[in-house]
Amino acid sequence: MTTAAGEQLRFNILGPIEGWSNGARLRLGGVIQERVLATLLLEPGKVLPVSRLVEAAWDDDPPATASHQVRKAVADLRRRIPDGSEVLQTEGPGYRVVIEESQNDLSEFGLLVRAAKAAVAENRFTEAVESLRGALALWRGPVLSGVGGPVIDAAATSIEERRLTASEQMLELRLALGEAVEVIPDLRELVGRHPLRETLRGQLMIALYRAGRQAEALEEYGKVRELLVEELGVDPGPQLTRLYEGILRESPELAGPPVAAPAPPPAPLPAEPPCTLPYDLADFTGRDRELGELLRCATERSEQGPRIVAIDGMGGSGKTSLAVRAAHRLADEYPDGQLHIDLRGYTPGDQPVSAGTALDSLLRALGIPGDRIPDEVAGRTALWRATLTGKRLLILLDNAADADGIQPLLPVSPGCLVLLTSRARLVDLDGAQWISIGVMPPGESAALVAETLGAARVAAEPEAAAELARLCDHLPLALRIATARLRNRPRWTLQYLAERLRDETRRLDELSSGARSVSATLRLSYQALDEECRTAFRTLALHPGGDINVHAAGALLGSGIWDAEDLLERLLDVHLVQQPEIGLYTFHDLVRSFAQSLFDPAGDTAGEDGSAVERLLGYYLTATETACDVLYPGRRHRPTGIDHSTAELPDLRDAERAQDWFTREQTALLAAVTLAERRGQDRYVVCLARNLVFQLNARGQLEEFGALGRVSVAAAQRLGDLALLGMSLSNLGVACWRLGRFTEGLEAARAGRDVAARLGDRHTEAHSESTLGQFNSLLGNFPEALVHLERATAYERELAIPRAEADSLTLLSTLYEQWGRYEEAKAAALRAVELRSGLGQFESVFSALTDVAFAQIGLGEYEEAARSLEKARELSADEGDPGDVALMLALLADVDEHLGRPIRVPDLAERALGLVAANASPLRRAKVENIVGRLRRRQGDRQAALALHAHAHELAFGMSYRIEEAYALAGLADGTEDADAAARHRAEAEELFAKLGVAVDRRRR
Repeated sequence: MTTAAGEQLRFNILGPIEGWSNGARLRLGGVIQERVLATLLLEPGKVLPVSRLVEAAWDDDPPATASHQVRKAVADLRRRIPDGSEVLQTEGPGYRVVIEESQNDLSEFGLLVRAAKAAVAENRFTEAVESLRGALALWRGPVLSGVGGPVIDAAATSIEERRLTASEQMLELRLALGEAVEVIPDLRELVGRHPLRETLRGQLMIALYRAGRQAEALEEYGKVRELLVEELGVDPGPQLTRLYEGILRESPELAGPPVAAPAPPPAPLPAEPPCTLPYDLADFTGRDRELGELLRCATERSEQGPRIVAIDGMGGSGKTSLAVRAAHRLADEYPDGQLHIDLRGYTPGDQPVSAGTALDSLLRALGIPGDRIPDEVAGRTALWRATLTGKRLLILLDNAADADGIQPLLPVSPGCLVLLTSRARLVDLDGAQWISIGVMPPGESAALVAETLGAARVAAEPEAAAELARLCDHLPLALRIATARLRNRPRWTLQYLAERLRDETRRLDELSSGARSVSATLRLSYQALDEECRTAFRTLALHPGGDINVHAAGALLGSGIWDAEDLLERLLDVHLVQQPEIGLYTFHDLVRSFAQSLFDPAGDTAGEDGSAVERLLGYYLTATETACDVLYPGRRHRPTGIDHSTAELPDLRDAERAQDWFTREQTALLAAVTLAERRGQDRYVVCLARNLVFQLNARGQLEEFGALGRVSVAAAQRLGDLALLGMSLSNLGVACWRLGRFTEGLEAARAGRDVAARLGDRHTEAHSESTLGQFNSLLGNFPEALVHLERATAYERELAIPRAEADSLTLLSTLYEQWGRYEEAKAAALRAVELRSGLGQFESVFSALTDVAFAQIGLGEYEEAARSLEKARELSADEGDPGDVALMLALLADVDEHLGRPIRVPDLAERALGLVAANASPLRRAKVENIVGRLRRRQGDRQAALALHAHAHELAFGMSYRIEEAYALAGLADGTEDADAAARHRAEAEELFAKLGVAVDRRRR
């Protein structure tokens, strides 16, 4: 774990407890602090309750304040340890220590023991011995010596037993490797410390016997037998007894392997230190952060063995260039030589270099004659490691594919540095510090284009240069290929190449130059996958865009979410997908293009691809239906003609979760509609669009709402499904109303009414009548609007759908208010309040109360209007649809002024203007700006009034919103000091008011 300040932490408990930060020892405090920290370090990552820490901290009965003292000790440790609150975390009733395995010697011991076990399972006994030797070398003395306490002492005893077991395992392996003579001194020392341990005594007997010292082996049996009888009153166990008998009769089974040959002597290095590093790119650009981290990791001291710093990243991300740059920077620190070998783990047309071949090349680079290099890998490994003993070499292992092929190439003694590059993070490579690199930040990729192409050429076309970098996905290989093509074609402009790259079907072909190709680089990563991952890679690329979560992935793959996550993580390991945050995955644009280039529309997988897309669309439809049921419980259910998806759904059990899901998935959902349209899945287009428009409407994303409405209508027309067409036309009508596109909305509403009538769908017919009334009202056709709205309310009462009736009544109230018929407007609004209250739709009552207040203002009932608006504000808490809240606030500011009240702080009128400017429909904005404009004029601020009325007029005129157009003109006439302009505005306003039938004494004041 590197702290926020970039410090490296390490804790040691295999001996006296120690804490280190960047090579400096930490002062950990007194006994209580050490015991608390030691107890947590014994079980890293596990939450230990305070009661357990109290038990560990005191030998006998703890004091009454023990729990408090433990908490104080933790607080003190957090101050002493860099980023201590991240290392020592509070979790529920206790604490846990959060560190990586490499930061704790006990965890590192466990890692090495497990590595040895794995090596034994694969008959790699020499490596197993090295792992166990490294594990035992971590010990600096008795575990947690000096800390004390019964709890810690008990844990220490258990760990010491693990140490002894590891020693026995290592000695057993050395015996199996023929090192009988070499292990005798170690065994005598251990037997002296543990004289009653029969396993060790038996190993010593075998070693002595194989060394030709049979009498001494039999003598050891006599010693242990005498001790056991004297100390415990028992004889040696049957296994040791059988061993004794076997030695007596010189059983061939005890002979063991031949005695190991002595390790080859170190070979002298050549007089001139070898350097086989590739040349450092003169135009290397960017990667400052990664280079700094790499150099920092490389210069940290290592006492246990060589330092290994590894770089992983997708193909073409510049791993080798970065490693070579670092190697040249560090070369002076390694005076005995700097070696490079390309292991060809991902090289076109080549097999990876074997460990034996690599060792041969490395040994020859060190000047070892060919006749001294052993034939077998084990011998070459031994010679390589012996030669490096006491030397300081830098070794760059480039393009590695797996950990097994690297292990024999690693030195075992400190002093050497190994730099490693790989497309995948090799998790089996213990002790390595990994640095992951992705695509370049935009600033660095722009700098790379300028460096490789020339600053003057980039300065001439800065926008094209930025687009070029974006189309290359900021991938260094792609950028270098693109700029190389431009250098070779001086007549090509950056804009011309950018235009060629915009065609996604040809982009990968364009990014090819000589032997270098983005497509070929990615294909090597793809070919290294197993068949299951290849299929998943191709299938996941069918996702239409944005982030992919495990539920969408599971739907595409036809699997459970955990299996899908496992496949995504495997693709992440080889950098074929990215992970912007936990649980989300995404493709780089170029990787997605490559994956999609693998599709064969006429091939064997075409049917499988179609099924995967349908599974994804089905999942999105079922999930959006579920979320809409939670968010809009009164929504009318309509048959879709599509089976319910069996894919696992996310948790959508309450409104907050459903809303969060819609917000996160909106980009993907909109893209899914486009995908369904492209694949001719029109039923999915319509049904998904219906669920999405509820959200877009609620969030005020009106342009998207309108575009989706048109797509849905076109799909329903292609299907010839009148029910879905009527629904789509109805949604398009709402979008047109919110967008101020009244003529288009009127046509949609008429078409929707005709469809509903043909179907005999009275509900939709009633809704269409209401919508027709609304559009006619906005367009200034008041008498026609009244006919439609009265018909709509009659239908809705007859059909007993009070929610719809309440909606139509609010439209009717608005019509009457615009017409100047305030008593009727008030009656309609009060009835809407009554219906919505009865339905429990209190979030909608506030907008009906605003309509009541609007009518009361027209009647001059300002006190009553103030009460209505305050009640509406209480219900809304200034939240909800921004346009509705803005209208309520603007009216309240207007009423305050009529009643002679002071301006509130903050100013309600300014808040209303801010809301409509940020996120509201243009028709609501025009209305609010006219209200505030009249208010500002009465307050004496003519300039503000003129600006507001001018903008309101621009909006209203563009929409044909006749009543607000008239009020805007009247406001301009009242506010301007130019008599001619005032007269012109007044005449235009009066002409409109006359057409609308709004008398002078019935107008807003």
